[in-house]
Amino acid sequence: MLIVPPRIKVFASLAPTDMRKGFPGLTGIVEKELGQQVDNGDLFLFFNRRRDRLKVLFFTGDGIVILYKRLEQGTFEALRSPKDNSSESSSNDCLIFNIDELRLLLDGIELSSVKRRARWRRESPQQIATTFSQSP
Repeated sequence: MLIVPPRIKVFASLAPTDMRKGFPGLTGIVEKELGQQVDNGDLFLFFNRRRDRLKVLFFTGDGIVILYKRLEQGTFEALRSPKDNSSESSSNDCLIFNIDELRLLLDGIELSSVKRRARWRRESPQQIATTFSQSP
């Protein structure tokens, strides 16, 4: 079982990836095509063309790990860049979402059919600092 902190971002590559790629190839995709750094602690997802295989790349602090999942039957949801950036946002050729949405994706639940109910969320420290600096 993989335990991941809830603040981790998940970057899913929207373009099909050759599943023969290993550490250097996937790291190159992350840095050149997605514009991210592998060592920032986030997770990076790569799907094959048939969407029945998935690789997850992440940095553990002292090395890089690749997890590989092959579905015996069925496919993963075909992720698409959202038109409105309400809960998800896109950057280059990837989709950014949270760890809860990754769990749903791995369990075969379509993210497009999931409706998120309104909840209060704490502002980030940077937003709070700018709010206080603007007050009289």
